[in-house]
Amino acid sequence: MMRASVIALVVALGLGAPAARAESAPPGFAAKLQQVVTRDGAPGVTALVMKNGRLLYRLDKGAIAPDAQLPIASASKWMTASLVMTVVDQGKLELDEPIGRRLPEFTGKAGRITLRELLSFTAGQGGLKPDMFDLRQDPHISLAAAAAQVAARPLVDEPGTTFRYGGPSMQVAGALVEQATGKSWAALFQERIAGPLGLSHTYWANPLMPGLKPETVRNPNLQAGVYTTADDYAKFLTMLAAGGVYHGRRILSAKAVDEMETWQTRGRTMAYLPPGAGPIDKYALGNWCDTVEGNSDRCWLVSSPGAYGTFPWIDRRSGLYGVFFLKLRLPAVAKDLREARDIAIAADAGGRSG
Repeated sequence: MMRASVIALVVALGLGAPAARAESAPPGFAAKLQQVVTRDGAPGVTALVMKNGRLLYRLDKGAIAPDAQLPIASASKWMTASLVMTVVDQGKLELDEPIGRRLPEFTGKAGRITLRELLSFTAGQGGLKPDMFDLRQDPHISLAAAAAQVAARPLVDEPGTTFRYGGPSMQVAGALVEQATGKSWAALFQERIAGPLGLSHTYWANPLMPGLKPETVRNPNLQAGVYTTADDYAKFLTMLAAGGVYHGRRILSAKAVDEMETWQTRGRTMAYLPPGAGPIDKYALGNWCDTVEGNSDRCWLVSSPGAYGTFPWIDRRSGLYGVFFLKLRLPAVAKDLREARDIAIAADAGGRSG
């Protein structure tokens, strides 16, 4: 009965027909998820592993509803970069254009910051610590006003030289998007990402202000402000994994996806990495390069884990992708989630070689 209900849910949510292996997760994978609950302390965790738009398996461990809607913190960054890149695809923004040409409040060195540097946290505007500046901004001001507040702050580093994770740069990218399109961030996200992908349970707000009504938020936190479900995020990953296409409709160009999965911080000083980053020290555009191909800058394994534990990933070698969906501080679960992901990838490789 449970198997039938899970399959019905998958079909109803449009994640694709269940694969022959649905619910047949590798034993080590299931054991790691159990450890996330019993040893690490997560109330519950949902794991979806997919390939070519098909659900390979889904596991729900502990106390978590199948349709749980949670704040995903930095897993939002991948969605932000994707929406920005739709505007780049349109030709209304350029990754390497100085932002001072469009936002005159950025002057001097700050005016020479590029959109690429904003999305890779190398803009010199500081990191998440010490004050979480953008997270504490008024959610009811405009993104243009939010960017002006960022412009009024002194630079911490020479732009383009230093990586500091979690700074306010994405609010500036959002202001550029709104200026270039004449549309609000929320409206554009609905038009270009949420609507085409069917993300009916996803909205933007601020994780430090959980009582906000989405319709009142004009300054959503773009590095950490998404609330969503595991199934919605899986649809988003399906689009990225397919090179920007979802159900035959192109959302992002293949070039945009390639740019987002290119190591941007080679040669930069990695001055601040967040708790839970573990051994990963390479950043692309809105996501981490867990591994790169040989000596190139092409990312083979990419991820965008959030401070509350949600951990999405794509492995380009195997074609597998998935999301661990939960709410617990990332450092408590990151090791087990990475090991679970690696078990899934290794099991797929073993199946293909066998």
